[in-house]
Amino acid sequence: MSEILLQIDGRQVQAAEGMTVLEAARAAGISIPTLCHHEKLEPYGGCRICTVEVETGGGTKLVVACVYPATQDLVVRTRSGKVDRIRKVLLELFLSHAPDAPELRQLAQEYGADRNRFEKEASFCIHCGLCVRYCAEIKKKDAVGFIDRGTRKEISFIPQIAARECWACKQCFPLCPTEALQAAYVLARALLPDPASAE
Repeated sequence: MSEILLQIDGRQVQAAEGMTVLEAARAAGISIPTLCHHEKLEPYGGCRICTVEVETGGGTKLVVACVYPATQDLVVRTRSGKVDRIRKVLLELFLSHAPDAPELRQLAQEYGADRNRFEKEASFCIHCGLCVRYCAEIKKKDAVGFIDRGTRKEISFIPQIAARECWACKQCFPLCPTEALQAAYVLARALLPDPASAE
């Protein structure tokens, strides 16, 4: 696999062809925040918190680092006025769903996000999709999925599958940045019988 050179935050960075900007940055020890990314899962680009600014074709544009390819001579800025403003607003939106999530609060402090800017939506889910994708891509069980659409979208355990698969697994729990998954699990667990009780 051939190597390419790009510039990230003024540093020349070597990356393997086929890497994303996020992978290239992390390999060079440069931090870009993410909420929906996991190295074992296919890139998703859902949370947009990894937005960076790149120079291309004589201008600049904002791209999502976890899905944007690292290319030869690409110039990347992981922090800029535009980038920071986007991350700030995204965090304020996420905090309206999960105002007490430690990971969000830490990022909010870094970017000056106001956790009370938007009206609270008590879903606790920021739609990062980590649990859904992990269960589908790694476990191949499809026991958790999204229901509804838009701002009403939430995660939910699929009762028939969850009753067989989830009680002894819970591998997706540590991935959730807001603990919404645990709340959904407790609800599903209360409504469904434990398979062991039927033995």
